[in-house]
Amino acid sequence: MYKLAGTVKVVNPTVQVSEKFSKREFVVSDTSGMYPQDILFQLTQDKCTLLDGVNVNDQIEVSFNLRGREWTNPQGEVKYFNSLDAWRIDKVGAASQGMPANGPSAMNLNPVASATPEMTTSSSDDDLPF
Repeated sequence: MYKLAGTVKVVNPTVQVSEKFSKREFVVSDTSGMYPQDILFQLTQDKCTLLDGVNVNDQIEVSFNLRGREWTNPQGEVKYFNSLDAWRIDKVGAASQGMPANGPSAMNLNPVASATPEMTTSSSDDDLPF
């Protein structure tokens, strides 16, 4: 799971690819590095509605998965493709559109340890001066 914050550059309409599959693409400009990058994301199936209410120039944070696949063309050459499948979109400074705020959280790189009973109880056997 990955996250990227940036500015919405393009919002495309939902495309019905087949009877059972729909997708919606959008582009986010990432200006955090030395050179700005325009990153294409896709939403699929019921996630396509996550872009409803998101406009060009909105500041958002996108949670996404990196997907890869292999394809062999008719000439027998093997090709590889990647896609960035978004599953949550948060407007910066707004409530989330993907999951409830108190729902499953993203990977936390700075976990905070919860206090254990050993950490919170004081013992008279402590030989520490404080």
